[in-house]
Amino acid sequence: MPERPFLTAVWRYLVMLNYEVPPALLLPLVPAGTELDTWGGATLASVVGFRFLDTRVLGLSIPGHRDFDEVNLRFYVRRYAEDGRWRRAVVFIRELVPRRAIASVARWFYNEPYSAVPMRHELEMAKAGDGETGRAAYSWRCAGRWHRLEVKTRGLPRLPDPTSEAAFITDHYWGYTVQRDGGAKEYQVEHQPWRVWEAAGAQFDCDVPAVYGAGFAECLSVRPRSAFLAEGSAVAVHRGRRLSLIWSEATRR
Repeated sequence: MPERPFLTAVWRYLVMLNYEVPPALLLPLVPAGTELDTWGGATLASVVGFRFLDTRVLGLSIPGHRDFDEVNLRFYVRRYAEDGRWRRAVVFIRELVPRRAIASVARWFYNEPYSAVPMRHELEMAKAGDGETGRAAYSWRCAGRWHRLEVKTRGLPRLPDPTSEAAFITDHYWGYTVQRDGGAKEYQVEHQPWRVWEAAGAQFDCDVPAVYGAGFAECLSVRPRSAFLAEGSAVAVHRGRRLSLIWSEATRR
């Protein structure tokens, strides 16, 4: 019998701003048993904001915690799995949500770096469905001020070319997280491929050192190398499992 997902939801309107980051900045954060993944020789990190809708834990909807925003900073790793294939995955540096209970559950079950802060969103996507201009923005209050992430779109959403940077950013179906004892946990995230809108403009108004640390100040304070808005879809997040580093290291050798 297939494993029942731990969490199901619908992720919508994913603003994605993507930056090139020095590998040395991310290496201390790479979970054991994985390695940094690159696209076109570049090591990337993404600031992502989106709507978390119809959220259910083990099939149950919790009043007041069903629909909310999330903003996260993530980067990309891969692992050579037992089936002889590479698993391309994301690792989160910081995840922000507006509910303390949500942050607590994620920290407890996955040891994900969640924090609860005031958040709000602005969506003007009705016109975008007709091929005109749309806009999605996410804001959060942290370190005494509001920060903001925004993309303006043009045209209609399309599935990205499989060889494109947009496909590399969106087509990740695994996550890894460092555990409290230094080990790593692997979990699967199921969703269909996402269509994306081309960005007509992007804005990231953030006190980067205050939110993400001084090490990210330089690389996240420049113009992103790419920006787009992903349509999103229904998702299922599984409980995951602890990695066997003995198997992983032996296989790579």
